[in-house]
Amino acid sequence: MIRLILNVLWLIFGGGLVLALGYGIAALICFALVVTIPFGVASLRLAVYSLWPFGRTLVTKPSAGMASGAANVIWVIVAGWWLALSHIVAGIGLCLTIIGIPFGIANFKLVPAAFWPLGREVVDLP
Repeated sequence: MIRLILNVLWLIFGGGLVLALGYGIAALICFALVVTIPFGVASLRLAVYSLWPFGRTLVTKPSAGMASGAANVIWVIVAGWWLALSHIVAGIGLCLTIIGIPFGIANFKLVPAAFWPLGREVVDLP
């Protein structure tokens, strides 16, 4: 029940809707070119994860290979570093208030996903 409440509050006040919309637009741009379709899929995964982060976590896919690692290097150069930095800054800002601490932690959970998204999947916590 607490996860549902935190997710609804995150959606309204924590920036979840804005983050998901941003990642969704990035996915549409990536889908426009055939070469960047894997980045579009990763952006959609981040959009869904940033929309509803409480009660979920990010794990490494066992089937991920060298191609996802090489693509992640390109992702870090193009988009990953500034996405991760924006989540860190937002997380620090949210942690300055007691009410914002859970939302700051959710932003910190999004840092590895934004920095290195390919070869990972979002799973529900038990």
